[in-house]
Amino acid sequence: MSKPPAHTTLDKALFEQLFKTHFAPLCNYAVQYVQDADSAKDITQKVFINLWESRENIDTQKSIQSYLYTSVRNRCLNYIRDHKKYRSQVLDLEINDIEIAFEEDDPQEYSDLESKVAEALQALPEKCRQVFEMSRFKEMKYKEIALELDISEKTVEAHMSKALKTLKEFLKDYVRILWLIFFFH
Repeated sequence: MSKPPAHTTLDKALFEQLFKTHFAPLCNYAVQYVQDADSAKDITQKVFINLWESRENIDTQKSIQSYLYTSVRNRCLNYIRDHKKYRSQVLDLEINDIEIAFEEDDPQEYSDLESKVAEALQALPEKCRQVFEMSRFKEMKYKEIALELDISEKTVEAHMSKALKTLKEFLKDYVRILWLIFFFH
């Protein structure tokens, strides 16, 4: 009966070689997910830090390359999830700021914008509009919407993406006003 190969830990020389060989390709891989070179580098660096900190538990007989790519992908997905939450919170705050700014500055402009938003919502397919209203007006989470409408969370995300694209298109004439509000209020 043959013995299994000995568990070999990661040493400094192997780590340096792995870093030199895989850092740039892993950064490029991460950019495909997060669409930002700096964030991709940060994510990749954290993966290598984690690799070094866990070096006692790493079996060098197994594919470290696979481990690295899986770790980068998982950290990218976590980054995207956390970033979406943050962007959603910021968007909600900015929408509230817009309402206050329009009410203070020019009620007619606010009324025009409200009409344009209503028009954009009416242009959406029924289910898409329903998902958007549940998310933005009832402040429901995607998971809650999916359960209530008996659809998958991915379908909820697709409906929200379509709704936001439509709103962006309908509100393109208000970009200058929105820009002024965001940067000067």
